Amino acid sequence: MLLLDREVICSLSLLQHGRKQKGEIILPRLVTSKLLHRQQLHGHGSVSEVSSVVDENLGKRPLNGHKDTFVYRVFASTWNVGGITPSDDLDLEDWLDTRANTCDIYALGFQEIVPLNARNVLGPTKSCISAKWNLLIGEALNKKERKEGAKLTQESTDSSVVEASMQGEGFKCIRSKQMVGIFTSVWGSVSIRFLLHKTSFCFVCCHLASGGKEGDVLLRNLDVADILARTWFRGQATHELPEKILDHDQVVLLGDLNYRISLQEAETRSLVTAKNWSILLENDQLMFEFSRGRYFEGWQEGLITFSPTYKYHPNSDQYYWCFDGARGEKKRAPAWCDRILWRGKGLKQVQYETSNYRLSDHRPVRAVFHAECDVGGGCRSKRPESTLTQQGD
Repeated sequence: MLLLDREVICSLSLLQHGRKQKGEIILPRLVTSKLLHRQQLHGHGSVSEVSSVVDENLGKRPLNGHKDTFVYRVFASTWNVGGITPSDDLDLEDWLDTRANTCDIYALGFQEIVPLNARNVLGPTKSCISAKWNLLIGEALNKKERKEGAKLTQESTDSSVVEASMQGEGFKCIRSKQMVGIFTSVWGSVSIRFLLHKTSFCFVCCHLASGGKEGDVLLRNLDVADILARTWFRGQATHELPEKILDHDQVVLLGDLNYRISLQEAETRSLVTAKNWSILLENDQLMFEFSRGRYFEGWQEGLITFSPTYKYHPNSDQYYWCFDGARGEKKRAPAWCDRILWRGKGLKQVQYETSNYRLSDHRPVRAVFHAECDVGGGCRSKRPESTLTQQGD
């Protein structure tokens, strides 16, 4: 059986027009050939308008006094939720780190938001699950501003102030897309309208081939090569709207990449117990691929200082192999399966860590980036000034 649960790409091409800005989000459509066991992705038409005029100075920070370059905080995270439906009261504030920090853009990639059985793979997409995740994400991102707005409403008798507070919801879902168990959700602060001037971004969410047997790493490498080489965005390619993933100015690739540790399982478990991350990382398959420079040339990853993200016993801080009743595949050795990679000039990672959510057998991994965006030069587009256009399936 051919499983289509491999990737969803959200490409953000961002333009500036005078003082107002405009962006396009291109989402590819999957075309599958079962006979050739191959996948091709391309862009698709359907246009809709989303936003309104806002203060374009909010969220920007000039780079060392350079007026032509601004810096934005970008939060990216991946989470394999193991087909488990979230509860209605699941609080995602700790995962999104909204109590301590606020970013301008949130790009979130999920894997296995539904169980990977034949009904879900071949049947219609269960959009109610992705809608529930989006609802929980929105509640977490906007909880602080809603509380502040409610407090201001109670304390103020000035109707204009009250009206302003009621319109202060800061984050809006720019685009989300589900393909079987893969789900990508991109959020931008309404205060900056998710428009990054002349810098193009591409967020790639992947679920690569699984397995810890000899030779499985080759399948993962081929998946990556296939995604990067065979994905394109339909339409006339321009500097602002590249046709290929790697032609974007800044790219973030995240997901359950499934790379394992090339040691005997008993030795891996012993090193995990001792928290000897350095030796484990020396034998990490993805680190080895970085050193070879073939499939991941030009890509970067932050320093890993956290525990392996897989395979945990659900609702526990212990790995599956620690339980006496675990058998077969349940006892597989831990690994850093969940990763966030990036490439591109002006993109700097400032945070890379896990979040202690016990929903599934994976721990979510998150990163924060400082993204430098060029705003200099003349206008390149004569499109409407105050709209945000989306194109997708």
